[in-house]
Amino acid sequence: MGKFILPDLPYNYDALEPYIDALTMEIHHTKHHGGYVNNVNNAIAGTELEEKSLLELMAIASKVPPAVRNNGGGHFNHSLFWTIMGKDKGGEPKGKLADEINSTFGSFGQFKDLFAKAAATRFGSGWAWLVVKDGKLVITSTPNQDNPKMDVAEVQGEPILGLDVWEHAYYLKYQNRRPEYIENFFNVINWDEVENLYKIATK
Repeated sequence: MGKFILPDLPYNYDALEPYIDALTMEIHHTKHHGGYVNNVNNAIAGTELEEKSLLELMAIASKVPPAVRNNGGGHFNHSLFWTIMGKDKGGEPKGKLADEINSTFGSFGQFKDLFAKAAATRFGSGWAWLVVKDGKLVITSTPNQDNPKMDVAEVQGEPILGLDVWEHAYYLKYQNRRPEYIENFFNVINWDEVENLYKIATK
């Protein structure tokens, strides 16, 4: 057993059907996320990096070996990703987060369009994010398994919503139709959890 462990999903593999299929979820969780956990554990084993937390590793991403940056990032990103989705979710955010989205982006519809654009136009593999930076909401994207907690990120801050646009996240069901996958992601967002992360980030 290494330092980091694969977290259990907070729902069954078929919970996000029909938007994200059960087989994709099972492979994504056990093989891809599980692989990142195994690989980052192997990469830090026997080194001084073994003493550092995942967040500490993200903060020095520019200084660690690529295997630590890539696999540690994959572990961080997916650990967040699973929690901000759920069965019978979707809809729109409420409360202060909804107010902030409206004031920052004009409306929920405009936020959705901008977030979808960030996800659709991320070339190759990567992630789209909604981030709290200096108390304000910002939409950004990162390549590969980078994230806004890394010192290499173009926009650094607290990620409260992330969307995986690696092909392994959607190819079995959607093939090359990334925009359709992005559209359907909005049907499974757990806005209660996103709002909880927003509250923590703006304390």
